[in-house]
Formats: sequence, C-alpha cells, structure tokens
Amino acid sequence: MNHQKPAAPVPGGGGFLRIRLDLSYDGGPFSGWAVQPGLRTVQGALEEALELLVRRPVRVTVAGRTDAGVHARGQVVHLDLADAEWLGMARGHEVDPAVAMLRRLRGALNRVLEGIPGAVEIHRAAVAPEGFDARFSALWRRYSYRIADGPALWDPLERHFTLWHKNPLDVDLLNQGAARLLGLQNFLSFCKPREGATTIRELQRFEFRRAEDGAIVSTVQADAFCHNMVRALIGSALYVGEGTVEPGWLHERLLAQKRDAKSVLAAPHPLVLEEVAYPSDGELLARAEQTRAVRE
Repeated sequence: MNHQKPAAPVPGGGGFLRIRLDLSYDGGPFSGWAVQPGLRTVQGALEEALELLVRRPVRVTVAGRTDAGVHARGQVVHLDLADAEWLGMARGHEVDPAVAMLRRLRGALNRVLEGIPGAVEIHRAAVAPEGFDARFSALWRRYSYRIADGPALWDPLERHFTLWHKNPLDVDLLNQGAARLLGLQNFLSFCKPREGATTIRELQRFEFRRAEDGAIVSTVQADAFCHNMVRALIGSALYVGEGTVEPGWLHERLLAQKRDAKSVLAAPHPLVLEEVAYPSDGELLARAEQTRAVRE
C-alpha cells in the first residue's frame, strides 16, 4: 500500500483530491495536445479515457501544451477526483489506488486509441502534494530537437523524430547565436502571441551539440514557452548555422519585436518535451501563485 500523505482538499474543489499524472506520447498521430472539435488530440484521448473510469467528464491541466506532431517524454498533468472516485480505482480490492488507476487508465487509453496502441503511455499516477499545479507550479520546461545536417546522416529509421537538413551546420556558430538570447527577454519575434498573454520569458538554456552518431541535438529550456517559441528559435538558428547570416542576427531579431517573413518555424516532428521541473513540496503553492500573477 502507498503510505504517501494525501493532499489537502483542492481549494474550492469541494473536497476533491488533486492527482498528478506523468506521461509520454508520440505526437505524430495527434493534432497537438489541446482538445479540438473533430480532431484527435492527446488531451482529448486522455480525457475520454478518464471519463471511462470515473463515468463523468474530467478536465486535465497540462504543464506544457505541445503543437501537432510534437512529442513528449516528460509531460505532466493534474486532475481533480473526489475521495470516493480515487478510492474506487481499486474496485474494493486491497490495492493502492495509484497502482489501480495506472493499470486501468492504460487499458482505457488502449480502447480509446484503437489502431495506435502505445502512442500515449502513463508512467505514474499519484496524489499530488498540497498546492501542486501542473502548469503554474513548474519551474521550467526542457525540450530537445534533433537535426541530421546532410544526406550522409539521414537514417530512415529515425526520420520520424529527426530533421533532415540539406546543408551542413556549424555547431560553434549555432551556439554563438543562441547564447545572445539567454535570460529574461521579450520573445515576441519568436512567438505567436495569444491575446492578453505576455511574451516575456526567461530562456535558461539554448545550446547545440554534436551527438555520437553525428546528428546535432539542441537543448532549449525556459521557465515557460509561448506558442511556437521553440520551433521559431530553432528555425531562425538554422540560418546562423548555415552561415547565411551572422550569429548576432538572432539578437537583432529579438530586439526587432515583430513577426514577419523572416520568422520561420522549424518542423515539429523532431521536437520533444523532455522534462518539467518543480520546486520542493513546500514551495509548490507559492510558485503557482507567483507564476499565475505574471502569466495572467
């Protein structure tokens, strides 16, 4: 049995428990994370599977919404369940509700995603600590992006998560350009703004390295990302890596504070949400309140 201390009731939630799910998914078969009428999305599939378990609509909150075709290894969501719904996961058996929910949710997802089994995998289900919010409690999100720059590196077995780029790229030039964008900045030039939302973000890591197999892997980490931000950063950096523009051009684009014909998005399929980090349990609520005040 799981002896983890249960979370306090969710504020305003009528005694509901907050549940954290850790999951990964292949974004290829989906039209992104967020529910869209008539389209298959990760959120839509997960909420449909949850409704099969608790026999009512369940809305989940995600750490980071991903675009169509973007993958995740370390996605996090939360949802709220009544005490009876949580305990009922065990169906009266002497089994940890977390273990029972994990097993049953996997089965429900396989039913919902008939034809693409394994496209979404739930790795962990648990009662969340008090104050936890999958979105607003997060300290940072980290993405990876894989590039094979030249036909000699094009491996058909990895084409579904690697950008096949025709021209060779200079890793040193890529890193010189990327370094100028680090810190707390207004990334309007690299975002698709949402009405009423800020485009100020803290870019903590933006770097490129050559992997053992010869491909280039980029790591992009920030407190949060605006819509299309990672793909826009990578797409612009490719010009620098080719030598088409000077490394300082990325910083010039940042200062321009506008989206125009020079704003290019890299393909979505090599992009992977690798990890979402959270503070210690005692700091979750304060972090959520601080972030919510800035974002909203």
